[in-house]
Amino acid sequence: MNNKLDASLAPTVLGVLILDSEGNRIIAKYYKGFMSGAADQAKFEQKLFKKTKNNTSTRSDADVILLDNMIVIFRCGSDTRFYVIGSQDENEIILDTVLSGLFTALNTLLRGQMEGRNMLDNLETVMLAVDELVDGGIILEIDPQSIVNRVLMRSDDTSQPLADMSMSQAIATAKDQLFKSMGTRDSDSTWG
Repeated sequence: MNNKLDASLAPTVLGVLILDSEGNRIIAKYYKGFMSGAADQAKFEQKLFKKTKNNTSTRSDADVILLDNMIVIFRCGSDTRFYVIGSQDENEIILDTVLSGLFTALNTLLRGQMEGRNMLDNLETVMLAVDELVDGGIILEIDPQSIVNRVLMRSDDTSQPLADMSMSQAIATAKDQLFKSMGTRDSDSTWG
């Protein structure tokens, strides 16, 4: 029996977009060769925005449209629009879960200030969140708290970001994680 997972069966994302209230790009990540040219991307983004700009009933829930034979799940922020794009064969529920994970993670990371200006001011954080969510079209993580922890460089059991730790604290944390991954933990062990 072949234990390999068929890669074509894994859910994939073709793009993740965040546009402002005028349809301008805040962030756009396209995957799997989808929309490879800048002109095609801009044209697609404007077409997408025109189709969704009058839909303001989605402030709390996501909505789905079909555009150019692609499924687009979108959700509105205060003055932003979040989009996750998949092929027409992709499962809408999976795409919605991806969008929900991104939206909730960004809401936490940006402390509820989901305005376009704030996203541009924190562009590195927004880009890291998208990269933790999807890489190369492959869905990596959908749990918002895990995305937040990874962006802030925290382990799931640590409340302090690694970047804020002293060198000895970071080494102790790495040592603890190594022991946990080995399945044994000897609190008196030292590395000499």
